[in-house]
Amino acid sequence: MKAVCYHGMHDLRVDTVPDPVLQDPRNLIIKVTSTAICGSDLHIFDGFMAPFMEKGDILGHEPMGEVVEVGPAVSRFKIGDRIVVPATISCGECFFCQKTLYSCCDNTNRMPEYGAKAIGYPTGGIYGYSKLTGEYPGAQAQYLEVWNADIGSVKVPDGLADEQALFLSDIFPTGWMAAENTQLEAGDTVAVWGCGPVGQFTIRSLYLQGAGRVIAIDEVPERLQMARDGGAETIDFAEVDNVCDVLKAMTNGRGPDRVVDAVGCEAAGHGAIDAVLDKAKSAVFLTTDRAHALRAAIMCCRKGGTVSVPGVYVGFPDKIPFGAVMNKALTIKTGQTHMPRYTEPLLQRIANGEIDPSFVVTHRVPLERAPEMYETFRDKKDACIKVVLKPWD
Repeated sequence: MKAVCYHGMHDLRVDTVPDPVLQDPRNLIIKVTSTAICGSDLHIFDGFMAPFMEKGDILGHEPMGEVVEVGPAVSRFKIGDRIVVPATISCGECFFCQKTLYSCCDNTNRMPEYGAKAIGYPTGGIYGYSKLTGEYPGAQAQYLEVWNADIGSVKVPDGLADEQALFLSDIFPTGWMAAENTQLEAGDTVAVWGCGPVGQFTIRSLYLQGAGRVIAIDEVPERLQMARDGGAETIDFAEVDNVCDVLKAMTNGRGPDRVVDAVGCEAAGHGAIDAVLDKAKSAVFLTTDRAHALRAAIMCCRKGGTVSVPGVYVGFPDKIPFGAVMNKALTIKTGQTHMPRYTEPLLQRIANGEIDPSFVVTHRVPLERAPEMYETFRDKKDACIKVVLKPWD
């Protein structure tokens, strides 16, 4: 089969690799009909995960497709079903899964020693995301072996197009959990840093959960327009001297009740002193993350508010204003998304017409164009916000 494979920083290739074979009776195999490039994949592309990657690793964790082979212990699916597969892999039985903390699963990380050394304890498995998460082959491929298929995967009803259901694999539940993690109270004002795909779903999820106002911060015109289309007020951080001053002015001096960092470890922060230092230090491997958006979110949040962090961080960001966290009595909530908690309820919202997730798609291309589209997505060229790959076109 064809698959998008890692060969080093900024070196992705579409290779011919062996088709998957069932390795466990609880697994199934899908013919991937649609898959996508995630902002988290860019962290691999840009070398942030390099110590945990091997040449030939298959990338991607946002798939859906048609079931073509089913293990004997799978009970919920049959050959021919169209299903969406969650990015995270969960057992459904361990201490954490029983608490619906599925991304913290104790049993699905096949290389727990890496996570234990890097972050204290291993997380659960994730498709296509390095040794830290079990080194599972990814989903930017023509076929995918789906592990523990009964846990989290969902059957797509007739009448829903791929692009309406595809983002149940990751970014819609991630945006929903980001909104949920704000501990929102009805009518709250929420500031969201980053209007990429996760930021866009966070904005819409906040309104579905009862936010009064959402203020979105970015500098890319197309992203800001999409945020406005979703009901947000916007701030172009490249055109203001101080985002916090603008937010104070917009909130009668109090600041936003809740804030969301939907950017993660590659924040830009053009011109800000901390961002300049981050870029210089990361260039010589003296820091692992550029955390300007997180710092700004913490500083701008009102006293007693909540900081929700769906943006991915990979190591040891520095200069975090923890004094502001403590003295302002802030709550921080974060985590990889607990996908099986959300897939079925959010599928029902799509089927009911409450939201059509396909709004976020700007580019649809064959799998062979994936390497160039990683650059287009990263560099925000050609008004690119979300790329869907079609492995059989």
